[in-house]
Amino acid sequence: MTNDEYQQVIDKLQLLISETQTTLKRFEETGMDTHMQDDYDKLLDVLDAAIKQQREHTQGMLVS
Repeated sequence: MTNDEYQQVIDKLQLLISETQTTLKRFEETGMDTHMQDDYDKLLDVLDAAIKQQREHTQGMLVS
């Protein structure tokens, strides 16, 4: 991948991270984190995966 391609992926992952964090915050503010625990946990999984992928792409960009 080129640095530009890495950066595009990193930017898209950052958008996903930000949107997921916003959704998690709304869940917490409305108490849905306890009422919809499975969905809340899935959002946490999405956030974790996106952060890991972003880190991998950042490291890949630095190596190339």
